[in-house]
Amino acid sequence: MTMMTSPFVAQPMPLNRLMYRVIGALLPGMAVATWAFGIGVLVQVALAVAVALATEAWCLNLRRYPVRPYLADGSAVLTACLLALSIPPLAPWWLVVLGTFIAVGFVKHLFGGLGQNPFNPAMIGFAALIVSFPAQMSRWAAPLALAPADLDAVAQIGLIFTGHLSSGAGFDAVASATPLDAIRTGLLQRIPLADILGTPKFGALGGAAQQWIALGYLLGGLFLWQQRVIQWRLPVVFLGSVFLTATLFYWANPAHYASPLLHLFAGGTMLGAFFIVTDPVTSPTTPLGQIIFAGLAGVLAYLIRVLGNFPDGVAFSVIIMNIVVPFLDQYTQPAVFGRKKGGRA
Repeated sequence: MTMMTSPFVAQPMPLNRLMYRVIGALLPGMAVATWAFGIGVLVQVALAVAVALATEAWCLNLRRYPVRPYLADGSAVLTACLLALSIPPLAPWWLVVLGTFIAVGFVKHLFGGLGQNPFNPAMIGFAALIVSFPAQMSRWAAPLALAPADLDAVAQIGLIFTGHLSSGAGFDAVASATPLDAIRTGLLQRIPLADILGTPKFGALGGAAQQWIALGYLLGGLFLWQQRVIQWRLPVVFLGSVFLTATLFYWANPAHYASPLLHLFAGGTMLGAFFIVTDPVTSPTTPLGQIIFAGLAGVLAYLIRVLGNFPDGVAFSVIIMNIVVPFLDQYTQPAVFGRKKGGRA
């Protein structure tokens, strides 16, 4: 009989393995985005990763920290990937460079480095860009299947770095509103919602291309849950609150508000649910706190999306809820074993 020693405590996953597992889970969504929009997606990711690593090394040198171990932990690479996948694939090169520098240099290191930042770095970088450069952040190209012009790899790279196509045409030749932006703009022009949803821009679940990208992020998120990298509460409650809020609005006025299913598979809902809301540094640690955090973040994301000035609200909802995380952690602590909550045994 083999003797086993106690206690039977599971060892925590090393940080670098955890980070690269999350990066790996992003690959299905990244691959689908590349298939839908072209090589510009990978160019933006490569730019963001290069800037993130350079900024990380610079900040570590300024703080007199060893560079190599921190560069290898994968946290800067993950931040870069999340930011790059949130911006238009053919955005000008300087946009992703600036956003990545803000995310890593200011949001992460200004607060003390990994584990000390109260806000999600990628979402602050995204918010800074969309507030400062709304025109450039709204310049999404049509998916390749619907693009009005032929956009091969050379054309996409040229557009990113020069702002012009080889033919001399500008971005307007390939520009297209996102599905959520198309709904907003169409409704403002008093176009019936059914007519908007009937265009080739939309598919059975959401945007014609975006729905498949969302499914890629869903697949990656399920992998993270199966690997116990994330817990179920945050993504499930976030998705549930988006769905429930969208259902209430849809029931109130189905001619004006899109179906809840569309809101799950359009915009950044799936990316936010499995890769943003679940950030262990900027989300609550208590079970009740996680439920409140994710629930309110989902409601805010939908309200900003349909009532605010931006077509998607995931980044702003997460940032707002990041502010209240310390209060949630403080006031949702479970009772110590053997004691009643608030006091005595």
